[in-house]
This record gives sequence, C-alpha cells and structure tokens, in this order.
Amino acid sequence: MENNKLLEDVLAKAETWLSGKYNEESKAAVRRMMEAEDKTELIESFYKNLEFGTGGLRGIMGAGSNRMNIYTVGAATQGLSNYLKQESGALPQISVVVGHDCRNNSRYFAETTAAVFSANGIKVYLFENLRPTPEISFAIRHFGCQSGVMITASHNPKEYNGYKAYWSDGAQLLAPHDGKVIDEVNKISRVDDIRFERNEALIQNIGEEVDRLFIEKIKSLSLSPEAIERHKDLKIVYTPIHGTGGQLIPRTLRAFGFTNIIDVPEQNVVSGDFPTVVSPNPEEPAALELAVKKARETDADLVMASDPDADRIGIAVKDNKGEWVLINGNQTCLMFIYYLITRWKELGKISGKEYVVKTIVTTEIIKDIADRNNIEMFDCYTGFKWIAAVMRENEGKKIYIGGGEESYGFLPETFARDKDAVSSCALMAEMTAWAKDKGKTLFQLLQDLYIEYGYGKEKGISVVRKGKSGAEEISRMMSEYRNHPPKEIAGSEVIRIKDYQTLKAKDLRSGQESALEMPATSNVLQFFTADGSKISVRPSGTEPKIKFYIEVRGSMSSRADFDAAEASANAKIEAVRSSLDI
Repeated sequence: MENNKLLEDVLAKAETWLSGKYNEESKAAVRRMMEAEDKTELIESFYKNLEFGTGGLRGIMGAGSNRMNIYTVGAATQGLSNYLKQESGALPQISVVVGHDCRNNSRYFAETTAAVFSANGIKVYLFENLRPTPEISFAIRHFGCQSGVMITASHNPKEYNGYKAYWSDGAQLLAPHDGKVIDEVNKISRVDDIRFERNEALIQNIGEEVDRLFIEKIKSLSLSPEAIERHKDLKIVYTPIHGTGGQLIPRTLRAFGFTNIIDVPEQNVVSGDFPTVVSPNPEEPAALELAVKKARETDADLVMASDPDADRIGIAVKDNKGEWVLINGNQTCLMFIYYLITRWKELGKISGKEYVVKTIVTTEIIKDIADRNNIEMFDCYTGFKWIAAVMRENEGKKIYIGGGEESYGFLPETFARDKDAVSSCALMAEMTAWAKDKGKTLFQLLQDLYIEYGYGKEKGISVVRKGKSGAEEISRMMSEYRNHPPKEIAGSEVIRIKDYQTLKAKDLRSGQESALEMPATSNVLQFFTADGSKISVRPSGTEPKIKFYIEVRGSMSSRADFDAAEASANAKIEAVRSSLDI
C-alpha cells in the first residue's frame, strides 16, 4: 500500500511537468520515464525535491524535481535573488559573480543562473568559460559583489552536477544567511515563480582581466624566488584531470618562474565525461596513474593534479628508492604549514599575531608545529566555509598564514576564501625547489619533518548502514559512544573526550570539564588516548554511513626509521579498528 501511494504521488508530481512551463526536452524525458515498465527512474527523479542545503545543490543531472536541471537551478537562483533583495535592497545595484567548471551542462546551468539573476534586476559578472572555484571566490571580493555561484559537483562522478552559493566575503554561506536562503528557495514551489527572462544589459562577461589579477595576487605569495631561479627547470608533471585547472595552473607555475612543465595530453582534454578515469578525484590513486606514468618516462621531480573545479590538489613524489608514492591530504596540509611558518620566520615576517587553521579531523602534527613556533592554531569543523569563518572572525586583528583539511584542500591566501589548487600547486612546486636547494627531495623533507615533530599516520574508515534501519543503527552507535565511551582503545587509556554536540571536553584523569569554543554544535565525538592517538567519529550528513578518522603517532630518529615507523603505525591502526569493531 505504501509503495502504491508513493507511485501515485510521484505520477501526480510528474504530470505537472507535462502541463507546466517546462521545455519539450524535459517533457519528453518525463514521458519516457512515466511510460517505462520499470518506474524506478521516475520515482528516483520525483519522490522528493532536490534539497538546497547549506552548501547549495548537488545531484544527478536529469529531468525531475530531485535532479539537477535548469528548473532546480532556476529555483535556487530565484530564492537566492529574493534573499539578496531583502538583505541588500538599499544598494544602488546588487551584483554577483557566476562561474562554472568542465562538467556536462555546467555552461548551460551557469547561463541559466545568470539569466535568472538578471531577470531579478541583479548585475551578473559571468565568466566567459570554465574557471577554477577559487577564482570565483576571488572575483566576488574583487568586484565587491554581494554573492556568487559556482556550478560544480567537485570530484563527484560524471552523472552529477552542483550549485555552490557564496556570500560577499567570497566564502560559502554560513549562518544566518544559509538558513534564510534555504527558506527562500523552499518558497519557490512552482516553475511560474522563477523569472527566466534574461536581461542582457545586466550581464557582463569577464575572463582574461580577472585571470591576470588572480595570478598576480598568487605570485605575491612566493616566499623563495631565489630557490626557483636556481631550480627553474625542475621537471613538474601536472594534470587537470579534464577540468578547469588547465586554464590557470600551468600559467601560474610559469609566472612563478618554472619553465619545465610537463603535461598529460590525454587529460588535458576538457570533458565532463572524464574519459581517462573512473573518478576525477585526486584522492584516488587511479586518477594520478597517467601522470605518474609520464613522470617515470620523463624522470620528473614532482607530480601534481587538481580536481575538476581546481580547488583540491593531489601530489606524488619519489621516495628514497626512486619509487613514486602518493602524498595524502594530511601530509600535504602539514607540509604546507611547515613550509609557510618556516619561511615566514626566516624572512622576518612573524609579528606575534599570526595564526593557522585546520579542521578537527586533520592531523595534530600541525598543532605541534604551530605550538613549537609560537603560532596560534584554530581548530574548526570539516569544510572550508568554517576555515573562512575563522578568517572572517580574525580579520584586521590577526594575520592568516594558511589553513587546510585532510581532504586535499589548502588555502595559503586571504584574497580568496575557498580552498585553492591554483595557489597550492604553485607553492608546492616552490617548496620542492626550496627543498632541492637544501639537497633534499620533497619526500625527504616530509621525513625530516617527522623526525623533528614526531611521526603520524591517518586513516579514514566509513561504515555504511543503508535505509531507515541503517540510519537508526548509526544513531544508536553515536549514542553508545556518547553515553558509554571506551575506557581504552587498542590497549591505550582514553584520557580526553571532546563532544561537539554538547561543546564540552572532559579530561578523564582529573574529571575536569571545559567548553569547546565553536560557532555551532555538531554531532562529532573525539577520543584522545595516552599514546597520542586521536579517533574522531561522526555520521555523514549526506550519505548513509558513519565515519571514523583514525590518527596514530610514533617517532623517528632518522630517515632510516621511516619504514619501521610506518609498519608500526599500520599495526596500531588495525588494533584501533579491532578495538572499535570497525
């Protein structure tokens, strides 16, 4: 009976698309789904509305209320327009920036977004073709806009697209704006509520001029130009994995002074089908296979990759045996922090007001580096909007050095407010030249960092529990961890617990409680053990899974200890898994 009612509701909803102001292509797709014997696709496309969340929209492309199409994009833009007019209606002219990546339909959705904004009397700076996400953030700040939109689904599979909404500071929406925009979007219940009539007078195409300004700003981040001059012929293999990075990253590397940039021709092809990879995700080893192959052929010094919207960086380096190895997101982040703090100190740029930022699930070695160098460190929730929130809070009071997260994102600048693979690639290449100046490879730089600050290894584990019963099981697991926390994990005593739902931390040895200073609550638990391990647990906000982030610590007295430290850490991670039964 329940299934029959669902199908009835879906069919009624689909029927409105056949009689409403939808284009013929959409109507034909809906008819095909309605006439199909198997109604699964119809149900998936209409059983709910694609939700506009705090990060915007993300979903599979196609016709239907639960799909990415010009109508869901139009509704999102109409709702955002309505809110902008409420908030900034007193301004002579409200303005926004609109950009897009390489995905299928991205240009179409960007043009639709620009049309709806302009129809609502809002001036649009529309990028002439695909551009990196961080450049959209930069452009919002540069033009003094009130908001902006980037059409991208980041590193999701090719069937997906998305819509990221930004505020006037170039950061993704945060409270109170996120909730209020969501309310306005949810009020758009009919296609007739959306104004699609494009006003050409309010749409200004932008491109090369902004590119030049953005690259000049990134160039100002350079800390070791002399090292680059000495090693300008460093062999750098770079791949955009079919995405937007190919627009600016090679140009930026050349602006820094690098002359030997080796491309991966198969992946220079701009394509939303991502023909050479299963997933265009630099976290996945397979996504870097062609680049590493090219590096072997050319005896390169460094491999770098960016994801489709060029906000995340993946790298590979040669180890001490000459074998190519991938550097994970935690290692990339701590290497950036180490390099930036070290060079700022060497150049006399430290005034005592500097700070760095990391997310709570990112390696604690970053805190050790910051503490030892008397640099303040802020922890924040996962997601770059929270790093941007720390930057906003400290604007004019403290000096930002850099911030990042374990999921391959880093931001070494203040002129953009989202993770940036363009500037990160340039600084990673510079760091390689700086290390070479000291007679080290990038891999040896990482090893020496571990010798100085202690070895660390991290592993993320997702436990999938599907459906209603799965969601209930995940909820029970979190309640059990919260109400009956483990006394020891992998044989080491749990000495501290942080609960971000109650915003309290407890020292289990002294019994003392303290407040966690965070801007909001979050369903995250962290357990810290006597041997230096950190285990973070949280349910995913978008998928039917509970996530565990494990970090274990060790020590190294020389580079020769690296393999033993890694083996010991792997064994400890397995012991943690066994202890938590995951």
